[in-house]
Amino acid sequence: MTHIRGRIWVDGQPRDGFDFFALSEYLATENTLAWCDIDAPDHATLRDLAHEIGLNEWAVEDTLAEAERTKAMVYKTHTFFTVYGVTVSQAPLTAEFSESLLTMHRISVFVLPRGVITVRLGSGYDIEQVSRRFDELGGQKYGAGALVHGLLDVVVDGHFDAVQALDDAIESLEDDLFAERAPRKGVQRKTFQLRKDLVALRRAVLPMREVVTVIQHRRMDATSTAVELDPVYADLYDHVLRVSEWTESLRDMITTVFETNLSLQDARLNIVMKKLTGWAAIIAVPTAITGYYGQNLAYPGVNTVGGFVVSSALIVVLVVVLYLTFKKRDWL
Repeated sequence: MTHIRGRIWVDGQPRDGFDFFALSEYLATENTLAWCDIDAPDHATLRDLAHEIGLNEWAVEDTLAEAERTKAMVYKTHTFFTVYGVTVSQAPLTAEFSESLLTMHRISVFVLPRGVITVRLGSGYDIEQVSRRFDELGGQKYGAGALVHGLLDVVVDGHFDAVQALDDAIESLEDDLFAERAPRKGVQRKTFQLRKDLVALRRAVLPMREVVTVIQHRRMDATSTAVELDPVYADLYDHVLRVSEWTESLRDMITTVFETNLSLQDARLNIVMKKLTGWAAIIAVPTAITGYYGQNLAYPGVNTVGGFVVSSALIVVLVVVLYLTFKKRDWL
């Protein structure tokens, strides 16, 4: 079901009574700034809106397309970009049972001189935090660029939370690898799931540099004070770079963990093989001696107490010698 909400500001001050059907009037009125959020829209609603306020038809199609990538496009009358908000699951990632830590939420945004239109596909993303960020920043007097900055700031903060969660999960995985009593079951599956989450996050994070750059240099603010937003956009771009670099470092870490886990498995297998080989050699001594004395032939000491004592002594001496030798070489 389509859900529409919005806010308006006049001369930088919030006003009550947002009306979706008056959106075109808001966008055409001087000193007025409008934000409209459309959740789970149908094609007809977007098509009518695009026709009314002059949105590019291909950009409208991209808002409903499947698996759209993070990008930014500049048109004659507006700017369009797509980003992915990320939320972190609160469920712990255990070695016995693992599932994705991250949930991706696609947000398509139309930026006009006097307004911003956000379109979501019913993913359950908390858009209220974006509205709260607008109030915290208090930059509505700077035009649509301030609203876009607030939205991107919330999205990038979500990327930071996601990277931090993956970093913590990888560190936990490293501890499990080298712990003496580490849970071995499911570690490989947990590693694979973290790699999948990291790949999905990289697809959302890395193109953000291009998106912020395009918006920063091609803003279409209605006010002449828009230049004052340059420092906050520069700070936002720095945050995007930090998330991107952090994501790249985690990619190397999870690859190292994956390879280390395989190496440790090989090392544990070698230890087991050494122990089995040592015990097999020790067991072979009494087997060989008792087998020799069990021949159906006449030999010195057959059916005598002396023969039993000699065979038993040989077994004990050789077993002790082999055990001490293997123990000294750390095979047992």
